[in-house]
Amino acid sequence: MSDIPQLLTVSPREQKFTARQYLLFRHIRASVRGNRVMRPMPLERLRKPRTLLENRVSIAGPDSELSVFDTYCAAQRVGLSADQLLYCGMVTGRKVMHSVHQSGAQEFLPHESFVMASGETVEIDFPEAREDNPTTCLTVEIAREKVRTIADRMADVYPAAVKDTGLVPREHVFHTHHTVQTQALLNRLVNAFTENQSDRDVLIELCVSELIVRMLRHQGRGMLLAYCREQPDASGLTAAMRWVEDNLAEPMDIDALARLACMSRSRLYTQFKQKLGCTPCEFQRQLRMQKALEQLQAGDRVSQVCFGLGFSEISHFSRCFRQFFGVSPSHYRASKGNR
Repeated sequence: MSDIPQLLTVSPREQKFTARQYLLFRHIRASVRGNRVMRPMPLERLRKPRTLLENRVSIAGPDSELSVFDTYCAAQRVGLSADQLLYCGMVTGRKVMHSVHQSGAQEFLPHESFVMASGETVEIDFPEAREDNPTTCLTVEIAREKVRTIADRMADVYPAAVKDTGLVPREHVFHTHHTVQTQALLNRLVNAFTENQSDRDVLIELCVSELIVRMLRHQGRGMLLAYCREQPDASGLTAAMRWVEDNLAEPMDIDALARLACMSRSRLYTQFKQKLGCTPCEFQRQLRMQKALEQLQAGDRVSQVCFGLGFSEISHFSRCFRQFFGVSPSHYRASKGNR
């Protein structure tokens, strides 16, 4: 165990570093990576936790702190407050989040992010947590000055998202799906926090800076989407975005989309990458997956959702859905029907 992290801090519930905590972070690292790289360590091999509700292990880093929360029993309305900007990434299980800023509860599933502005509070339900199947999430708390420094540097790129407070100016809490890039970043972040190398702090700073940039990108994208719904003809990009959103079942024709936006193909790609962080085809696929999730939540059949969103084969639709949400559409629909 010579590679045990040396800068571990613990909650009042855990007064000393234990072998279980080190193994727990190995389990989290494996779960974030996925089975393609490393199989998750069975939780029954880990030492029994000291508390069944929100058992916490934390590791300090420069201007940030990584925490892992395990809950081993069902519970309702458990409070969570953010003193600084708080990024939450779901690892296993399911939570239901309640916020005064949102109408109705929101499910929080693996491959999803939940971000809280400093000073905010939410309440959490743990409907499926059990001792043999815990609900696990990781959080990254980021100092306000760190966020402001990165936001100032990105002001020219994401001016709408950076306004005034530096981040989360209009949304006190926002909830989004992980992209492949975000999932890979979480893997690197956990690795950086749990390493015991001389360059550890540098790696953590790089990962945390990237995480802030990705949150700013999400904010800018969300505001641009809202704007294009209100003013679809404001620019070529908003016109193209509005067309994609209104025609999810249509095949993507880049030449036609470029003509609609009054841009060349290369200019269209550049605008999408700069403002949305993806290509037009990726943008369409992301909107399709979000729509598919909503329709499956409403109880629509998998085949109905598949063909209604322009997919020609259920197998292709299932692969895309699993890549986005970590579960097949049929399994997701069945699990929703049993709740």
